[in-house]
Parts: sequence; C-alpha cells; structure tokens
Amino acid sequence: MTNRRENLRMVGKLAVITVGMFAFGYALIPIYKHICEMTGINILSLSEKQVPGGGSAGRNVDVANTQVDKTRTITVEFDANVRGPWEFKPASSSVQVHPGELTTVMYEFRNVQNRRMSAQAIPSYAPNQAAAHFNKVQCFCFQQYTLEPGERKEWPVAFVIDPKLSKDVTTITLSYTFFEVGGKTPPAPI
Repeated sequence: MTNRRENLRMVGKLAVITVGMFAFGYALIPIYKHICEMTGINILSLSEKQVPGGGSAGRNVDVANTQVDKTRTITVEFDANVRGPWEFKPASSSVQVHPGELTTVMYEFRNVQNRRMSAQAIPSYAPNQAAAHFNKVQCFCFQQYTLEPGERKEWPVAFVIDPKLSKDVTTITLSYTFFEVGGKTPPAPI
C-alpha cells in the first residue's frame, strides 16, 4: 500500500512539473517580447511601438534598414545561356543595387519543343569572389521545372549582396545556363 501511495504522489509531482513546463513555454513569448522592448535587442519590436527619439507623439516611424550600404552602388548584369531547345532570358539586362538591399529580377522561360521537357538552371558569377557575397533568397535555380510544349513561365531571383563584398567590385555578372534534365544535351557551340 505504501508503494502505491508513493507512486501516486510521484505521478502527481510529474503532472505538476508537466503543467508547469507547458505554462512556462507559453509564457516565453511575452517574456521574450518584453525583454526585447526593454533592451532594444530586437529591432522588430520597435515596429509596433514609436521609435524612441523619432517623429511626433502617437505616430509610428519606419525604422531604416541599417544593413543597406547607401554609399555604394553595384551594377548587377544578368546573362542567360541555354543548352537545349529553350527560350530563356532575364526581364532586364542589369540593375543598380546597394549592398544589403533586397532586389528581385524576373527571368522568362519558354519550351519551344513539341514535347514536355524538364530543365534546371545552374548559376555562375563574375568576378568569382562575388559568389560568396551574392546571397539568393529565392531562385528558380533551386529546383528543376517541367514545361509543357509551348508553355511560357516567369520565375524570380531575389537576392542580397553582402555589404562585406570588396569595395573594388562595382559590377557583378550573374550568368545562368539552363539545360534539359534527363534528355539529350546538344554539343557545346563552337
């Protein structure tokens, strides 16, 4: 009988601990938010409140992205190559960006064959040192695509150039080669 009583007492203690853990887990979100507001660690918490020292009372002030280097402009050129029966090109040949700024460029694709085809794009960069600083957030090159005969699509490339990129780099060329997956690849042009 004492073993049973001890077991019930242990189950009760474990139940209290379990309920306490769940309550603590739910309390973490407001606790974290409060700590961030007090210390100013999380800049996202400032978007819900008035930024200290900015604007007039009761008005929200947009917080500037301090990671964008407005003192520099980099030209990003876009190149498109195909290995196979595709039409493939960027919507614009180049853009001017500031390091740290999110930029999106569209690429256009068209299957000119009379059959369904799957393809994928492989990127390359010039100068080569830019590759480590060219951060793609969204890119059609992350996966393969299947297009029906004559089907046309547009897909985005969203990227940010790391402000740590050497200041002597003023132009980056992003080149994609789009090729059929699983099909016959034509020989390289001469």
